[in-house]
Amino acid sequence: MANVISDETIEYVGILAKLELSGEERERAKKDMGEMLDYIDKLNELDTSAVEPMSHIFPVGNVFREDVVTNGDESEDTLANAPVRKDNGFVVPKTIG
Repeated sequence: MANVISDETIEYVGILAKLELSGEERERAKKDMGEMLDYIDKLNELDTSAVEPMSHIFPVGNVFREDVVTNGDESEDTLANAPVRKDNGFVVPKTIG
């Protein structure tokens, strides 16, 4: 297997990740990336044809209650004490000139 990562690939990944790697760090990164790709190759050998795809390891459902209006439109009650109102809103002093 042994995936070999080129110097150009490490340089490109370093640019994308905005990393400045020393020579030793580049060599270590090349080795690590090669090992990761080897592991992925090994996983690709597994037969997953009988495994159902999933997005979470636990069943996920909506945990929120349904949004149901229970108190109705109380806009008239809200505006009852407004000193000045226009249409269905409060009239307030202008704050931006």
